[in-house]
Amino acid sequence: MRLIILFTVVSISLVTSSPVSVDDEFSLPSLENIESHIDNLWTNFKKGYNIVYNTSVEEVHRFKIFTHHVKMIIQHNIEHDLGLHTYRLGVNRFATLTNEEFRQAFNGYRRKKQDRSQYSDIRRSHISASPFITIPVSVDWRDQGIVTPVKDQGQCGSCWAFSSTGALEGHHARATGKLLSLSEQQLVDCSTNWGNNGCNGGLMDNAFKYVHDNKGIDDERAYPYLGKVNKMIY
Repeated sequence: MRLIILFTVVSISLVTSSPVSVDDEFSLPSLENIESHIDNLWTNFKKGYNIVYNTSVEEVHRFKIFTHHVKMIIQHNIEHDLGLHTYRLGVNRFATLTNEEFRQAFNGYRRKKQDRSQYSDIRRSHISASPFITIPVSVDWRDQGIVTPVKDQGQCGSCWAFSSTGALEGHHARATGKLLSLSEQQLVDCSTNWGNNGCNGGLMDNAFKYVHDNKGIDDERAYPYLGKVNKMIY
């Protein structure tokens, strides 16, 4: 079934970034017992994520990174229990990557040079608060149930699509009281004529224009994410 969402584009995004969600399939030991359990954790990790290394050299290298991250996670969670952090961590599929490898593979916002001048006026603009409204110190839309769980864009440069659906999901949830996960893949596949470039970058404003002209966007179940540019379904 195809779901159409009609919306009004607003200038202020209704969602903010959330802490990265992690899989919690592995029960972690205490720091004192980590050395006697790390081999078993490593075996479960490889099995859980279907990981096979081609050489023993590569596996030893990844195992060292994994061990470092597991110890860091355990220490962080101890500090969380002491009230030093507001969130807990767990093992996920990125546990064998260094920070630099993760940044190179998954971080980076790509946009065309000619697109940058579009937002010069926005950067210089100023929005004044209404004197008749009391502004809260902070707002967490997750507490109001209008933010979907964290999604994984993979190695496709589609952060612009996730930013766009996140804003629309929150706006729709506020207006209707129903939280729906919308299709990033539709934006990746279908908004090229509006100035986006699939996995090679895009702009949220272009995505909003596409959804407006298309008179809606599908939900994620009808048009699931693939992490690559695909033939348009509709």
